[in-house]
Amino acid sequence: MKKTLLISSLCLGSMALGAFITKSLENEAITIDIVKKAEKIIGLEFTQPEADSMLAKLTTTRKNFEENRKVELKNEVAPALVFNPLPQGFEFEKGASYFKASNIVKITLPKDKNELAFYSVRQLAALIQSKQITSLELTKFFLERLKKYDLKLACVVTLTEELALKQASQADAEIAAGKYKGLLHGIPYGAKDLLAKKGYKTTWGSVPYKDQVLDYDATVIQRLEKAGAVLCAKLTLGELAMGDVWFGGTTKNPWDLKRGSSGSSAGSASSVSAGLLPFAIGSETLGSIVSPSSECGDTGLRPTFGRVPRTGAMALSWSMDKLGPICRTVEDCAIVFNAIYGKDDQDQSVIDAPFQFDGNKKDLKGIKIAYLKKDFEGKYPNKTQDSLTLVMMKKLGAELIPLELPNLPSSDISFLLTVEAAAAFDELTRSGKDDLMVRQVKNAWPTSFRAARLVPAVEYLQANRHRTLLIQEFNNRLKGIDVYLSPAFASRNLTMTNLTGHPCVVLPNGFRAEGRPTSITFMGKLFGEGKLLQVAKIYQDATDFHLKHPKL
Repeated sequence: MKKTLLISSLCLGSMALGAFITKSLENEAITIDIVKKAEKIIGLEFTQPEADSMLAKLTTTRKNFEENRKVELKNEVAPALVFNPLPQGFEFEKGASYFKASNIVKITLPKDKNELAFYSVRQLAALIQSKQITSLELTKFFLERLKKYDLKLACVVTLTEELALKQASQADAEIAAGKYKGLLHGIPYGAKDLLAKKGYKTTWGSVPYKDQVLDYDATVIQRLEKAGAVLCAKLTLGELAMGDVWFGGTTKNPWDLKRGSSGSSAGSASSVSAGLLPFAIGSETLGSIVSPSSECGDTGLRPTFGRVPRTGAMALSWSMDKLGPICRTVEDCAIVFNAIYGKDDQDQSVIDAPFQFDGNKKDLKGIKIAYLKKDFEGKYPNKTQDSLTLVMMKKLGAELIPLELPNLPSSDISFLLTVEAAAAFDELTRSGKDDLMVRQVKNAWPTSFRAARLVPAVEYLQANRHRTLLIQEFNNRLKGIDVYLSPAFASRNLTMTNLTGHPCVVLPNGFRAEGRPTSITFMGKLFGEGKLLQVAKIYQDATDFHLKHPKL
């Protein structure tokens, strides 16, 4: 064992202290001097008699750790504690679920076939349903684009060409037989490579796992296959879901190849932006859908925590991980979300709640919309574009209600993520294989995993208690409000709402002077994706930013 923990930070005993050494210390005595040094890490001080009285308990607890470590815990094993984002008194939307796609005008094949690269899912579905193009033709088209432009973008880990051609042929046969499954039938897509697909590598973007093959399909993959979608590629993610650097390089932003795509849903955002796929599945723990979608000019949906099952997805933080679509349009996000949300017997965090969406809704009547007044009034780079978004919302009939975020800790309790991540990748740290990872700087995962082990379990639980207060206060602030607008990054909103589990849609709202897109964030109530998507769609339909694309 290359690295081990002297006194575990995750023990739920009377005290949890920590210090790394370079060998197993199972038989080495814990002394008062060790306890006194550890005090400096946790910010507490004990008297000599108090420290002396702890030694026997700490020695016993360390033996417990050593015994526990003899039992293998794979990444998919979740803790017995399940995070629930519902505040006291929370009420779901009333009524049954329903989904109505927009009524689309007649779509015809473009004279220039290359224009298909930027058609929406809704448009491509109309072409397939009217049999103007087959799924096989469309799949081959996107496979060729993936092969051609991945050389510039480094957005693909594994091309699933054989599988895609098989699924596309099956879709065509089903459609020809009159068994049309819906708007995703025959539509190509890609999946972030933290989602398992049997028969293909699932690398998590990381050197220690680059040859890993998991013998099952993620639930989201199963549901998309049931809807008839065609998996064309496993897409890049920053190593173990951080950033845009993976074992194969850096995934690029199609708008500026000198820039990374951001992450960690790097390949999902880059490929959709570049017209290599109509949609892709990403994930977010603390910005991994919002950030790359913003950087690459996509439309991304981060669903409510507990909406989409994560079975078969790499666990980073059991209480914060969320799966969602990255698309061209808000309606495309709704179409994909409608196929993947809902109860799953294997993911106990998923809550059964209705999803009600009508893509034909044209006005904001009856919807209460707020905005983070102080954040929009502050000084930040994209203020001009965001101000124009507020102007447009008023033109569309929104009466914007001023809203302030709760004055409670968010960044100060965000270490919850790294503590859970350190537990998820405990074996990586203890085995020393974290040295194989590409990024080894101070703010990279290897350092974060090691440092997180020194967080006392008491403080982890205290932070979760603060989180309870935050969830409750957020619910109080949002009473009577359906949707609110936030700058994409110029506030505490991103961190705070990833901790509370609220859903958001991020979409382009303008361009910087150098030509790269900017974005705006629409926030919804817990399990309020229906109204959230409807409001965001009405805004997007009144603009054309999403219709502009990078030139590779």
